Amino acid sequence: MSPNSPASPMRRGFVDVPFGQVHYREVRGDGRPLVLLHASPGSSRQLVPLIEQLGTGRRVLAPDTAGFGDSSPHPLAAPDARDFAATTLAALDALGLEEFDLYGSHTGACIAAEIAIAETTRVAHLVLDGVGLFEGAFLESLLANYAPAFTPDLDGAYLSRAFQFLRDQCSFWPWYNRTREGRREAGIMPAPALHAWLLELLKANETYPLGYHAAFTWPVRERLPMVPVPTLMMAAKDDPLAAIIRVGTGTIGRRSRTGQVKAA
Repeated sequence: MSPNSPASPMRRGFVDVPFGQVHYREVRGDGRPLVLLHASPGSSRQLVPLIEQLGTGRRVLAPDTAGFGDSSPHPLAAPDARDFAATTLAALDALGLEEFDLYGSHTGACIAAEIAIAETTRVAHLVLDGVGLFEGAFLESLLANYAPAFTPDLDGAYLSRAFQFLRDQCSFWPWYNRTREGRREAGIMPAPALHAWLLELLKANETYPLGYHAAFTWPVRERLPMVPVPTLMMAAKDDPLAAIIRVGTGTIGRRSRTGQVKAA
């Protein structure tokens, strides 16, 4: 069922926060809410399938991070993951969420971890999907190349560049390493999904690099051990960050198990 169908249980809304408004998608239900935080450079739109699958018996809420989707830009010029966590918490406070489970993907994982650190009594369980650990020359390369500007032009060439930027994320890691060594095996997502992703990127054209910068520079070795709640660290098998999971579980410094989960 399309999320835009009148019969869909999914609803969209805005909530007022000190820096403007935060847009969110939601499925109503009973029990402890589940909050989903999206990756860069998309929005909660990219989480619609997950919202629908997980929202069959409980409340699931997915806000657009500040400066992404239809949410107002972050009030700081160079926010880090903790700053994004603070603005996300402002939205959750305004929506009246007290205790909740929390899931974050990539950039959203960094933000989710910071929320769990800041709100130890409110986050019951945490899922971190694709946590990156970027250091040294590779970090410098990512900061210099990963989030280019797509300045509007009269011939629309910037639209093609933006589309290729997203398409190549499916085929290479990093996306600008278009070599045999950089090749991914994930395959390109369907054109309609790329189109929807492109629309969300264009909404955040001027602000999307801030999310990547916050994720790339998040001090994993320092902050991850501070997460106090039961946590599942995971990544899709074809996620280029999957190899970091074992490093991450070692960083936590507590009992951990690793393995593969078969798809349902």
